[in-house]
Amino acid sequence: MSVVDGVVEGAVSAGPGPGRLTSRTRLTLVVLLVAQFMLAVDFSILNVALPVIGRGLGFSLADLQWIATAFALCAAGFTLLFGRVADLFGRRRLFLGGLAVLGLASLAGGLATGPEMLIVARVLQGLATAAVTPAGLSLLTTSFPEGPLRQKALGLNGALMSAGFTTGAVLGGILTDLLSWRWSFFLNVPVAAAVLLIAPMVLAESRPSDRPRLDVPGALTVTLGLLAVVLGFTRAGEHGWGEPVALLVLAAGALLLIAFYLIERKAPAPLVPVGVLHRRTVAWGNIAGVLAFVTETSLVFLLTLYLQRVLGFSPLAAGLSFGVLGLGTVLGGTLAPRVVARTGTRATLITGALVQTVATAALLALGTTAGSLALLLPATFVGGIGNMLLIVAFMITATSGLPDHEQGLATGLATMSQQIGITMGTPVMSAIATGAMATTTVTGVLHGIRVAVAADTALVLVTALVGALFLRAPAQE
Repeated sequence: MSVVDGVVEGAVSAGPGPGRLTSRTRLTLVVLLVAQFMLAVDFSILNVALPVIGRGLGFSLADLQWIATAFALCAAGFTLLFGRVADLFGRRRLFLGGLAVLGLASLAGGLATGPEMLIVARVLQGLATAAVTPAGLSLLTTSFPEGPLRQKALGLNGALMSAGFTTGAVLGGILTDLLSWRWSFFLNVPVAAAVLLIAPMVLAESRPSDRPRLDVPGALTVTLGLLAVVLGFTRAGEHGWGEPVALLVLAAGALLLIAFYLIERKAPAPLVPVGVLHRRTVAWGNIAGVLAFVTETSLVFLLTLYLQRVLGFSPLAAGLSFGVLGLGTVLGGTLAPRVVARTGTRATLITGALVQTVATAALLALGTTAGSLALLLPATFVGGIGNMLLIVAFMITATSGLPDHEQGLATGLATMSQQIGITMGTPVMSAIATGAMATTTVTGVLHGIRVAVAADTALVLVTALVGALFLRAPAQE
């Protein structure tokens, strides 16, 4: 039994009763949720500020996108590797080390005097995110036993992570307009310091007594493969799906991932045991997770484009409009554990996807006047609830039924799905919207957005079908 198992026992036996949090596990939950919320905010907090940063530090227009891409590449590409490293060398150690790097990188980013320094800071932020996110999520799942406690913890985690992405868009606009874009970096420093101060007192370390060797060939192929896939999708979103370099990079990524699978079949200590990938809940649960994050984060991009290019909103006003979506995700996260307890994870996943499908389809009726806000605001609120039901059900499905020593792997896969979805969503939908715009007039832009929203709706519906057709095994219930 690991040290973390002792925390689980404390969560069950030391509290007032089964399914109740003790003071220690409540503080553990707060520390982990604060860290995950901060990481989610980082994904979107600079989006509104990019033009201002570019002018202030001398970025060329072509290089400006690397502020976001450098972060996303590292956050998605290294997540699976760090998830396994957390299993082998200690989850708390990686969690605390990653937070320290994040704080220092954020300080460097806020003090940046040129493009090179800022890009290095973003790379380090992405690497820190790739380390902290799976380590924190595996600490969360191993600190609470399967059942109501874990479902409650994952529900709050999912709500705060989704709300964090939306909050980042709002907060980035406020900080840039009222203070400076540099505060989008500085904000992380005191939060990281506070978590680093409290976490060692409440988080127990966990590492195996016998440490197997790290699967270096597997680590190299999966990391390079994921980097290539994310870079290929990003480039395709910028230059079109027929761009030769984008296609070449995507093909290289696919070949590397195939090589990774073949390596793992014969590796004595595989990074990802093939048997885990054969679990229906892990494989199809993560596919549903990718689609869940692709659809919601790309919808934020499409609606930002709609609010600014069609309705003429300022970046700050557009950001504030997403507050309703944030409220919907928080409500969905609090409702999700109850829905799961009553109906099961599969039914919750399908219900959430169907609710999100209907809400997204309603956005096809958006027009060119401000009166469309009467449709946009309730639709995004309801869609946020549905998306959060879907995300919480995905997280429970993809991390259930596995022993504690594989939780870092399971959460690494789930986190990788989340970050690939976040990274892929915007370039994919941007390419669809741009390709459908016959003109750059308001009418042309609206047409492109509607086509992309229709594609987004179809993907959410596919997610519901994945749950209905491939998650029928009773093991995850």
